[in-house]
Amino acid sequence: MSLNEAQKAAVAHFKGPCLVLAGPGSGKTLTIAKRIEYLIKVYKVRPEEILVITFTKYAAGEMRKRFYQIMGSDSYPVNFGTFHSVYYWILKWAYGLGRTSLLSDREKYAILRKITGGQEEDGPEEREEDYLRGLTEEIGRVKNNRQDIGTYHSLRNHKMPFREIFSAYEEEKKRLGKIDFEDMLVFCCRLFEERRDILKKWQQKFPYILIDEFQDINQVQYDVIRMLAAPLCNLFVVGDDDQSVYGFRGSKPEIMLEFEKDYPGAKRILLDVNYRSDAHIVSGALKVISGNKKRYEKDIRAFKAGENKIQLVKLKDPIAESLYVLKQIEKRLEEGVKKEEIAVLFRTAADARILTEELLKHQIPFSMKEKVYNIYEHFTARDILSYIRLAAGCGERKDFLRIMNRPNRYIGRDSMRDAQVGFDSLREFYCDKRWMVERIDEMEDDIQTFSAQSPYAAIEFIRKSIGYDGFLKEYAEYQRLDFGQLSETLDKVQESAKVYATLEEWLAHVETYGELLLKRQKEQESKGSEEGIALHTMHGAKGLEYDTVFIIGANEGTMPYRKATLEKEIEEERRLFYVAMTRAKRMLIISHTKEKNGKNMSSSRFVYELAGSQNGKNDVE
Repeated sequence: MSLNEAQKAAVAHFKGPCLVLAGPGSGKTLTIAKRIEYLIKVYKVRPEEILVITFTKYAAGEMRKRFYQIMGSDSYPVNFGTFHSVYYWILKWAYGLGRTSLLSDREKYAILRKITGGQEEDGPEEREEDYLRGLTEEIGRVKNNRQDIGTYHSLRNHKMPFREIFSAYEEEKKRLGKIDFEDMLVFCCRLFEERRDILKKWQQKFPYILIDEFQDINQVQYDVIRMLAAPLCNLFVVGDDDQSVYGFRGSKPEIMLEFEKDYPGAKRILLDVNYRSDAHIVSGALKVISGNKKRYEKDIRAFKAGENKIQLVKLKDPIAESLYVLKQIEKRLEEGVKKEEIAVLFRTAADARILTEELLKHQIPFSMKEKVYNIYEHFTARDILSYIRLAAGCGERKDFLRIMNRPNRYIGRDSMRDAQVGFDSLREFYCDKRWMVERIDEMEDDIQTFSAQSPYAAIEFIRKSIGYDGFLKEYAEYQRLDFGQLSETLDKVQESAKVYATLEEWLAHVETYGELLLKRQKEQESKGSEEGIALHTMHGAKGLEYDTVFIIGANEGTMPYRKATLEKEIEEERRLFYVAMTRAKRMLIISHTKEKNGKNMSSSRFVYELAGSQNGKNDVE
């Protein structure tokens, strides 16, 4: 375990603040573990006086394991933990909190559902889940950034003013005697601010503090750490501002960028050797990330020589892209690369839908940390499928109930009391209302019209001629949802139907795909391991590495994501692309498409930056 000069300097740091800029593959875990060893063996620091903080339980476990390996024993009582576990530990000591004091996600959703009035009777439950998830994330951001709710302005649309939701949520928690995940941070901060005697006790307990992934820290976490580290300020922070990608969770890269302002005498060390990726990948990734203005300049060099140039590939559409990736995966497997050493990365889980279908069809095993996204379970897809089933003659009462008023036809649920529903029974129920009979006739004629069409043409007819798009737009406005996002999902559903000739073929495919996904999920759960090709969102790939990496869907509007409009948002999207690129050790293939969902597409600006700024170097082909 030999160290380079920069690593040796970081390991030997003793007292005072130190900022270690650790680029991808620079051996930061080894450096942190060796520094702990150095503190104990050389500087004679008592192990129990050392606090090591990471962001996940997994990372804390890996760090502890690495340290024990270096020490050759697990008898050193160094304190390893996450921010939340450490702060919970402090609150437990101060207030006697127990696990029953913590609000579960289920309880949190129940409270918010009650406050916001729940969902409408026929409302899709998955839409409500998305809404509640977004609401909890926003509440978390307010707390993590220590923002004043009295002046906070929500950028999201809610059923009621966000401040009212927030206040009601806090009151209900107080009534139940519960705290949520973010309260652990906020309450710990408040405890230290109000009880200096307690703060002093914990300052004396941990005179040496090390923090990993410092770029992901949020305001309240940092406020507590600053108080805890004082007055000695033996604060050793390690991270990479170029890999700060959790702004949606409240992380602030500005904290890392301004660390030396908060600690003017801080030592700065750059771990400038990338041991993971070959030279072409390192050079290409630096070209992309250099487009960001707010960052530490870093001259990173690759330990390994350039073997394979970064490949930029343009395909016709997402179907052609997935078939291309599938072929390249098979080629890499034939060359001897293990399945687990190949990864496909994408911006959102929905972007992997076509590829997962192909992998399942070709019986190539894959693993996915995030839940595999089945687009056919989205409420818009379920609406379309109900229409298609009715047209194919296999519709049931639930299908009639689902689409009878999408768009609105004023058909009542009481007209469908029997197990079997048909247009004749509907006409019979409304026989005394001619205008309703005409609406039912029109609905039957419409369904018969597209029953002989291809699935793609049928969906187009449902959306445009029947008026489903119009219904969806009104529904989105009423429910304060993003119509563009709903329409995009529907575009993907329609695109998936393009290769099927009949409605029956497409329906069979949808059913088979769902069954295969469920089977794959059960198999993965039973094995308890992640075997096969790795499929990850770019966020989910952070901290991982693979021999071969495919980045798919590198189009403008996806990378950067279409909702990113502000400069700081674009910079985070560029950092996310950088993270994805630097997961690759030997081969990196980035693909984009000419069209998607029937629309012309342009390459991502990051692809242009990579291809157009070579400065005489040939890292890309």
